[in-house]
Amino acid sequence: MAVWIQAQQLQGDALHQMQSLYGQHFPIEVRHYLSQWIEGQLWDAIDLENPQEEIKAKRLLDSLIQELQKKAEHQVGEDGFLLKIKLGHYASQLKSTYDRCPLELVRCIKHILYTEQRLVREATNSSSPVGSLMDSMSQKYHQINQAFEELRILTQDTENDLRKLQHNQEYFIIQYQESLRIQAQLSSLATLPPADRQLREPSLLSKRATVEAWLTREANTLQKYRLGLAEKHQKTLALLRKQQTVILDDELIQWKRRQQLAGNGGPPEGGLDILQSWCEKLAETIWQNRQQIRRAEHLRQQLPIPGPIEELLTELNSTITDIISALVTSTFIIEKQPPQVLKTQTKFAATVRLLVGGKLNVHMNPPQVKATIISEQQAKALLKNENTRNDSSGEILNNNCVMEYHQTTGTLSAHFRNMSLKRIRRSDRRGAESVTEEKFTILFESQFSVGGNELVFQVKVSKSPLVNHHYSILQCHMWDNAFAEPGRVPFIVPDKVLWPQLCEALNMKYKAEVQSNRGLNEENLVFLAQKAFSSSSVNPEDYRNMTMTWSQFNRESLPGRNFTFWQWFDGVMELTKKHLKPHWNDGAILGFVNKQQAQDMLMSKPNGTFLLRFSDSEIGGITIAWVAENPNKAERMVWNLMPYTTKDFSIRSLADRISDLNHLLFLYPDRPKDEVFSKYYTPPLCKLLFSNYSMHVEELLRRPMEGQWSGHQS
Repeated sequence: MAVWIQAQQLQGDALHQMQSLYGQHFPIEVRHYLSQWIEGQLWDAIDLENPQEEIKAKRLLDSLIQELQKKAEHQVGEDGFLLKIKLGHYASQLKSTYDRCPLELVRCIKHILYTEQRLVREATNSSSPVGSLMDSMSQKYHQINQAFEELRILTQDTENDLRKLQHNQEYFIIQYQESLRIQAQLSSLATLPPADRQLREPSLLSKRATVEAWLTREANTLQKYRLGLAEKHQKTLALLRKQQTVILDDELIQWKRRQQLAGNGGPPEGGLDILQSWCEKLAETIWQNRQQIRRAEHLRQQLPIPGPIEELLTELNSTITDIISALVTSTFIIEKQPPQVLKTQTKFAATVRLLVGGKLNVHMNPPQVKATIISEQQAKALLKNENTRNDSSGEILNNNCVMEYHQTTGTLSAHFRNMSLKRIRRSDRRGAESVTEEKFTILFESQFSVGGNELVFQVKVSKSPLVNHHYSILQCHMWDNAFAEPGRVPFIVPDKVLWPQLCEALNMKYKAEVQSNRGLNEENLVFLAQKAFSSSSVNPEDYRNMTMTWSQFNRESLPGRNFTFWQWFDGVMELTKKHLKPHWNDGAILGFVNKQQAQDMLMSKPNGTFLLRFSDSEIGGITIAWVAENPNKAERMVWNLMPYTTKDFSIRSLADRISDLNHLLFLYPDRPKDEVFSKYYTPPLCKLLFSNYSMHVEELLRRPMEGQWSGHQS
């Protein structure tokens, strides 16, 4: 209930925005009286793109109606009687509205809750103890809102001027008609006797002179009005361009950047609601000004007056069309990206959205969106507006979808739910680049008409580069997601990056893949730097200004190995995610330690002390290193087991394997192993099934060990 309590304390524009969320589709009284119940439901657990989730949504709708009816029944007294009737009516109304489309109710409530949370958060930031000092995000939003207010005032001002111009022009035309009437009367005098003509002519000549003088002055005045109005429109359009640049080239590009990083495990890109509200305000303001310019052009055609206004209006028309064209084409976006690795014959989904669709009434004639797969060369040709002869590089099934308008949220989007890649056509590549690095993209295309077919736009948007799974199981998209510049040319990424940048990306990816709050610490990153650069330095500063190329990262094999740095790191993530996550979270796995470091660490510890480190020699392997006596020599030494892999852990868990090995006593530095691992041991009854395995391990441990493990590169 906390959000609703805070939402009721909103003021000014924020309160108005909150109130505008409600209406017949979802009354504010329902939000108020069921606030605790509404905020207690798991709305985010329902995938709106999955039709199978409709059953869950229907249960929530039924529960909501039951809660409303219960609340109505408990109302007593005179005021309670009216409220009882009202809440009962709302229960019937909601059932009637959403019974056939319960997912729309979920979409509506999610939109309401998200917007309320955002408004409360922004209000909290702006009313902090610092007073007028707002954080940078709130400051930016404040500036955008200020610019919209300035645009509103300018647009209202030009609207008033246009009405005044129209009124003056109408009066001018009336006076012009009067001058024509006087002229006609003067002409008719020729038919009168001279005496009558002399009697009437002076008066008519005087009237004509007065009217013509007024018309001359008024024509100049009208021309000044027209020029003044055009100059005001120029000012408005300049501010519109600036505001649109901030929203499209800064805010929307940053949203797309967050969407990229989310593919590497970064935080969610956030909702598009505020961006859509800004884009809709832009669309509304642009369209109002466009209509004003068209009306000014119509007035000029009604009453042509020689001067520069015709050229100015042509320029304004061209500018406003460019602005609205940029808005429509830039706000056709991919809200939900397809996967970055596609596997043939496997279903995948995507959602495309037009942020200004509702405001420009595009939904009145719902457009169709088509998805095609194209190559890197085709994408670059499209960017240069070169003719690609509508070629595709493969075939996607279920690749056409009509955009749907959702009344409750005002969103216009196309949900591709069952696309699949039937086949892909690869280019004939020669040179250093292998087929595993050949990239493709999915292109979404549509055509929108605006203003009753006044303007028609061809729009295209493409997803991040993808590859076909069959050819590139180990293809790494982390580099592209992490280092592609916002708004970049398709497929263009830097060939090299600074090591600290790469560390940040690796840490983000590791935490996301392993789904752990425990990321990579400084010692882990030094270990990775040593591996990446074949270095022995343990000083983090030595790597601060070093760069790593894409080739070093995922093309060239590590020295003495048949795999790349990324392939090794990816194997570590996969193993940890599938089998070692609880132990990594517990801090039981040091992991990023090489063989020599393990030896140095263990030799100072009592016999039976062990540690877990990722294998240097095998992708996706982890080994146990421990210190013990050498039975063949009177000395202690560190032993290394052959690495365990996913295959081994699918048979028996790490904890049980450690339990089986009685020579292992203390997890480095000094923790008894049962204290760390016992909660993960298989229960005793199940453990009997592995008794033969355990006896075999014991037998191995009793044999001389030097020949068994010490010579193995792990």
